[in-house]
This record gives sequence, C-alpha cells and structure tokens, in this order.
Amino acid sequence: QVQLVESGGGLVQPGGSLRLSCAASGSIFSIYAMNWYRQAPGKQRELVAAITSGGSTNYADSVKGRFTISRDNAKNTVYLQMNSLKPEDTAVYYCNAVLELVDYWGQGTQVTVSS
Repeated sequence: QVQLVESGGGLVQPGGSLRLSCAASGSIFSIYAMNWYRQAPGKQRELVAAITSGGSTNYADSVKGRFTISRDNAKNTVYLQMNSLKPEDTAVYYCNAVLELVDYWGQGTQVTVSS
C-alpha cells in the first residue's frame, strides 16, 4: 500500500517555472519506479518523466531539456522541476508509483500555463 500526494501546481506565465512534489508513504520499499504523467482534457494520459529505483531517468521528447525529475530518498519525495513552460504543458499532472503487481496514483495537481 502506497499513498501519493502531489503538490506545487498552479498558474504560470509562458516561460515560467514550477516545481511539483510527490510525497510517498506506506510500502515505499516496494517501489520500482516513480513517474510523472500528465493529462489534458480530451487527450490521452502521457508519461512525461520517470525515475527508477536505481536512479536512471527518462523523459518524453516534448519535455527534454526543460523538465527534470529527481528524488530525495530521505524525504520520500519525488520532484518535477519544470522550466520554460509552454501553454501545451497545461494539464493535470499525476505522480505514479510502480510496484511489482500493482501501481498507485496520486490525486493530481493542475498546471495551467497561460498569459
């Protein structure tokens, strides 16, 4: 059992920055990877960034060079630093924890990029 709580979303102007946080609790020792997904209205949920238990990272092509995923094991928290934000980044961002047989999702945090 894992609980995930996202925070850090909000309204930002194009070119601005936000840092999302995902605090994990519960059976965190069972987590294989942590991911950030996003979903805009009417669109399919997409993976934007991932970090494995070994520390390797992957990014969607659309966010490479702008977003950075990181983790603080002492705080059981994963971050998504988002720079140079574009209106197309507007979405609900979800934290996802992958375990062997199941995965868990946070409630999501809204990111709106608009002038």
